[in-house]
Amino acid sequence: MFEELKELICNYVEVEPEDIKPESKFIDDLGFNSFDFVSLLGEVEEKFGVSVNEEDILDLSTVEDAVKYIEKLKG
Repeated sequence: MFEELKELICNYVEVEPEDIKPESKFIDDLGFNSFDFVSLLGEVEEKFGVSVNEEDILDLSTVEDAVKYIEKLKG
């Protein structure tokens, strides 16, 4: 899951895959803006077959947060 998410992240920001760590923050470390982040979540929904709840978006600050959230949604 982490590796697949890293691939998606690289489609949105100019960062090398090896620089993306579980603790990397989308905005502070990876350079995401809010539009990029929402677009990424749309692609996450499509790729992983999940539906991201808008109220949960603010809780997803790190890559690890997103991985755990996706895994929880997938059951």
